[in-house]
Amino acid sequence: MTDTQKPVTSLVVESVVAKKPSASKKPGTKNRRKSRELVLKAVYRGMLNASELTQIFRDMTDDPDYNKADEAYFRQLLQAVTTNLQVIDDKLIHFIDRPMSELSPVEHAILRIAGCELMFDATIPYRVVINEGVELAKLFGGTDGHKYINGVLDKLAADVRAAEVQAARS
Repeated sequence: MTDTQKPVTSLVVESVVAKKPSASKKPGTKNRRKSRELVLKAVYRGMLNASELTQIFRDMTDDPDYNKADEAYFRQLLQAVTTNLQVIDDKLIHFIDRPMSELSPVEHAILRIAGCELMFDATIPYRVVINEGVELAKLFGGTDGHKYINGVLDKLAADVRAAEVQAARS
């Protein structure tokens, strides 16, 4: 072997070492997905315990994921969901196939969060909202709950963001 040649094992080690984590996601970066997970926990907790919003905010700061979340977005989304709860539920009722009381609390909370984003935050593309709702359902919901969430949110998006959905489908 000449001085310019390296053993195969060195090449393998160098190629593994050369691969760096994606630059798009830095460790410790605050993100909206974690914010949505925290909002889901908070909305779920509020549904089960009828806790006050200020107490839920305080309790969520103790969650291990709180430091990974976008705090401003967490607060904004939780406030929007709780403020518009009845409006969101009144809209959702048209797109579900059962009484609201028969939804699992997790699915109901996910629908409230995604419904809020679809109805009140046009800066987030509807496909992103649906995808985030589906991902929450996969993480926290029942076995096939994500399919139900996807179907309901798809119908809701077609109603509340008709122009955006139509443009995407053409």
